[in-house]
Amino acid sequence: MIFPSVGDIVLQELKDLAQRFPKLPGCYLMKNRKGEVIYVGKAKNLKNRIKSYFHSTHQSPKTKVMMGRVHDMDFIIMENEASALVLENNLIKKHRPRYNIDLKDDKSYPYIVISSSEEFPRLEYRRRPVRKKGERIFGPFATGSRLGEVVRILTQSFQLRDCTLRDFLSRKEPCLLYQMNQCSAPCVGKISREEYRKDLNHALNFFKNKASRSLDILAERMNKASKEEAFERAALIRDAIHKLEQFTGFQQKNAEIHKGVRDADYIAYHRGEIEVDVSLYILRHGMIWGHKNFHFPLGDIMDDLERVLASGLLQYYSDSKESLPKRIIVDMEESAVELLAKALPEVLGENIEVSIPMRGDRAMIELAQGHAKESQAVRTLSEKSVYGALDKLAELLELGERPSVLECFDVAVFQGKSPTASQVVFVDGHPDKSKYRHYHLRERPEGNNDTAMMGELFERRMEKSPYPDIFIVDGGLGQVHVAQKVLEERGVDIPVVGVAKAKTLPLRQKLKAKKEALRASKSITKSTTKSEERLVIPGRSRPFVLSKHRALFQLLVQMRNEAHRFSRKLHHKKERKRLIHSWIDAIPGVGKEIKKDILRNLVHTKEQLGEMNLIELSRALGVSVSVSKKVKAFFKGR
Repeated sequence: MIFPSVGDIVLQELKDLAQRFPKLPGCYLMKNRKGEVIYVGKAKNLKNRIKSYFHSTHQSPKTKVMMGRVHDMDFIIMENEASALVLENNLIKKHRPRYNIDLKDDKSYPYIVISSSEEFPRLEYRRRPVRKKGERIFGPFATGSRLGEVVRILTQSFQLRDCTLRDFLSRKEPCLLYQMNQCSAPCVGKISREEYRKDLNHALNFFKNKASRSLDILAERMNKASKEEAFERAALIRDAIHKLEQFTGFQQKNAEIHKGVRDADYIAYHRGEIEVDVSLYILRHGMIWGHKNFHFPLGDIMDDLERVLASGLLQYYSDSKESLPKRIIVDMEESAVELLAKALPEVLGENIEVSIPMRGDRAMIELAQGHAKESQAVRTLSEKSVYGALDKLAELLELGERPSVLECFDVAVFQGKSPTASQVVFVDGHPDKSKYRHYHLRERPEGNNDTAMMGELFERRMEKSPYPDIFIVDGGLGQVHVAQKVLEERGVDIPVVGVAKAKTLPLRQKLKAKKEALRASKSITKSTTKSEERLVIPGRSRPFVLSKHRALFQLLVQMRNEAHRFSRKLHHKKERKRLIHSWIDAIPGVGKEIKKDILRNLVHTKEQLGEMNLIELSRALGVSVSVSKKVKAFFKGR
């Protein structure tokens, strides 16, 4: 049987359903037993594409595992493959299927944003700006250009508005910056709109490769201030010119000038033995400002590679919050590029030229190709490769595929008080903070009971899906077993492992463990070298010593430490609130509402409050003198 994890009846039903699919272009949706969409694909011929899932003998392990979880299929007919690509993009955004490729943009560059709809716009420094109507976006700018400082200098040098729109509209008098000659006070009409726009354009020249003229204007203003004996003002302009010249020099030094194309993205990929790397070079205003790199396992590809890349690039640009290029040059087969060229304007609502490399594009494409190849070589050869860690984890747990989503849990409690727990989520070895969760746990009469609290934590976690590929707990076999029991009761078959330090070791073993740990990670902390870190796996006679695999050690210890930090954050907040409540609640003769007011106004410690006189105490707590007398008496009694 091709898919042993799927029952005979379900498998036959899926095969029968595939026979009824139309021979038309469109999208297909794979669903699990809960009806959740786990994969979205597109095809020129839906029937042929779906049938290939049941008859192909060269499927990747990931495809086989996915098909083992499919319990239903659906399709949507479209006019052509380009329309199907647009629909696929929308369906992926809606359902976020776990088996679709996602070109995640984990690097952001700084931008300058100008709101053209405002009468007196200001220079705004942003990362990942959202494209909005009525806004002009300049960038991206190279990392290390100190753009934030440049924006501040330009704003002061050309006396541009620096306040928020709310402050600007509500101001009746000029602010202190006007008196310091760092703002022209457009808020109260000290400058006309036309003159302000001239100064704004002078500032913007620094982001358009036209800085020389604006530097000349600043030099003129410096000389004028000097003649008028405003030496402090002249010195400020002189320093500003020096720093702005450094910025323009940085631009020229770190950018390659292109006389032809000025705003374009160059994209190429490298297909290795186990992974695919995609490199994107960003060209703005005729200069290279930076690059982005994406990579994913070759085994995750469930369709023609270049069509999967076209789909991934469509998602990348439709999700991007940054400015769009005028041209996108993609080194792929012409049919795949044409598909992207038809779909992209429909999704973005803008006309962007998408093409294969022309004669003048070859140098940039070769640069992107070389970067993709070298990036993969460096990552593959490095022992720190996160995929190496995930592959080792799959080997230890005897999984059929490389895990992607890992969840780690930690419980924080002190003397049975204010117990809290955390859930941190890593996707492909990187933290996904949008999925982090805090839990408030019950206090128990017996005090600290880590296993019972872990059981409560998993009971609550299992109330919501989707579930990860692996659960990780901060603890030993006891915590692992209690989590397993909860999963078994729910009928959920997901591995649970624990990360724990070894018990007291003989001195010789301690020294050996410390040396191995230091070799495993240069950045390892003292707390992780004191004892041996182990991976507790149910059914395994001995825990796996993590220092034996550097990449796995770094990944799991990082997750455990992150869960530890996140749970302590809530625990300390809850404990502080409990302790404060305890002494406020103990004040006799003060009503509940007044105690709430005291809690809201509380910014001092008990020791500081105890040293205050009645008037000071009344002001500090926001209560009447009669109430402050009761508080004072309470402190004296204590």
